[in-house]
Amino acid sequence: MQARQLPIQRGWAWLYEAVMLWRRNPALLTFAAFGYLLILVFISAVPLIGQPVASLLMPVFSLGVLNTCRAIDEGRKAGPDILFSGFKTNLPTLVTIGGIYLIASILVLLLTMAVDGGALMKLLTGAATIDAESVDAPNLTFSMLVALTLSIPVIMGYWFAPILAGWWNCPAPKAIVFSFVACARNWRPFLSYGIGVTFFGFLIPTIVASTLGLLVPFLSTVLFLLLPLVLVPILFASFYINAREIFGTDADDRDIT
Repeated sequence: MQARQLPIQRGWAWLYEAVMLWRRNPALLTFAAFGYLLILVFISAVPLIGQPVASLLMPVFSLGVLNTCRAIDEGRKAGPDILFSGFKTNLPTLVTIGGIYLIASILVLLLTMAVDGGALMKLLTGAATIDAESVDAPNLTFSMLVALTLSIPVIMGYWFAPILAGWWNCPAPKAIVFSFVACARNWRPFLSYGIGVTFFGFLIPTIVASTLGLLVPFLSTVLFLLLPLVLVPILFASFYINAREIFGTDADDRDIT
């Protein structure tokens, strides 16, 4: 199995194919996507240990959502329990990936302290409140840009890591490195994919909802409530689509190069 290098136009196609996948079983995919989010939110709410534990389990439940997408794509019957399928596949490696991602994220925040003296970290951890003065602070704005820049390689390393660990039994370091390389090879389709997500997932819905709000405020409220029920599962489906296109799904092929 190799990481394929795809043309730029495939990034747009990922979104279209994600919509087609969602249409095949919207109920199951919606359950998996929001189940993933709600479980992590509830775990994170536990004092002291909640957020670290949620980070460790994030790859496990992420694999469950991707397994849901794969089952739908292959026409296999699956129930809600497939969300927990990550616990049955290379669990120690998935937890290790979550731990590495957590440590890398903390390091990014620590590095921003050299820019803003810890203001961004205090805001993110709830140690400080967001007010007009803090939002307008130039150091905080620059710190957020630094954090975003430093987070990009962290996200690239994590993007495919749960799939590589769950479907091909890659050890955590190899899965992270190979995920980073695969994203770097395919920066062009990922660029068009990101533009597509921004355009179709945020800008157009916001413009439509705002326009409706001027005409019929009630319809605008309903639209804002219903849109996430469609957009969030489609976004998760697109994660599966780009993984399928770049790596395939033949888990019997263990030659990862």
